[in-house]
Amino acid sequence: MFQDITVEELLEQKKELTLIDVRSPGEYRDFTIPGSMNIPLLDDAERAEIGTIYKQVSFQAAKDRGLEIISAKLPKFIKQFEEIDSRKAVFCWRGGMRSRTTATVLSLMGIRVYRLAGGIRSYRQWVVKSLEHFELKPQMIVINGYTGTGKTTLLHRLAEQGIPVLDIEGLAGHRGSIFGQIGLKPNNQKTFEALLLQDLLRYNDRPFIVMEAESKRIGKAVMPDFLVQAKDKGIQLHLDMPMEARIRHIMEDYDPAAHKEECLTAFERIRRRLHTPIAAEIERSLIMNQYAAAVALLLEHYYDPRYEHSGEKHANDFIHLPVENPEDAVQKVTSFLQQLKWK
Repeated sequence: MFQDITVEELLEQKKELTLIDVRSPGEYRDFTIPGSMNIPLLDDAERAEIGTIYKQVSFQAAKDRGLEIISAKLPKFIKQFEEIDSRKAVFCWRGGMRSRTTATVLSLMGIRVYRLAGGIRSYRQWVVKSLEHFELKPQMIVINGYTGTGKTTLLHRLAEQGIPVLDIEGLAGHRGSIFGQIGLKPNNQKTFEALLLQDLLRYNDRPFIVMEAESKRIGKAVMPDFLVQAKDKGIQLHLDMPMEARIRHIMEDYDPAAHKEECLTAFERIRRRLHTPIAAEIERSLIMNQYAAAVALLLEHYYDPRYEHSGEKHANDFIHLPVENPEDAVQKVTSFLQQLKWK
């Protein structure tokens, strides 16, 4: 017979378990436990059909139709679990019928699984409670700089060196600007918080964590207050990079030629904040595929003035690092952190 485990027990054994979300693909895409795979007991259309029967006919009719659908797909469903060569834990929304049916059938076939008690709802409750009471111990090292200075690239390179990094934009699936979701899939608040808590727990015994100077809202996600406060109290590094290098990096990062329509759509959201002649010139440059010219105008007339305004409160605290390009920024920030470690 299968065994129920709590969220805490599941997380203690997470490295040894394969977590399997048996909800529909749509539910899985909306929110799941980080690192889980999806083996749906019912697909989106089947789930919708059974839900309709439940509302319009009866619970028994919905259960009968569910059994009919599941019976036809059981051989393939079971085989997917047999191919996983590790210990397994399954979950659904509330730890109800779908995960119970899965765990029962697998147990009858000699496949041992755990079932998450309370389902992903209990996991979500654990995330919310943990963030509400989180005590952040490390010092925050905050990377400031004008748009295009390669701050996200810097974070990725530092992480590759084993340095503790919070990539807030990566967790949010958004680059934190009007053009920030181009080429990306923004995460909702539930996914953002699950990923954030995972990283915070991983790094909370380290002396410092490096993060970018983000605003509280990034795309669809909002940072918790304790992290905003820690960011504001952190050591503030400022990357000073020439405009030409910033333009080159933006072109490489956003690849506007591959996302022309998205760029034009995003620009429409801010054109009213620009002087009419400047806005017309930016639009013309985008239409004519003159992306470097459009980027230069956006930096000069929109992003740089906004950054100067938002950065005023930390201007006197900045430790300035003159850098020539993103690669130079990696070397100088790494050197600064190495010195910091031994103080």
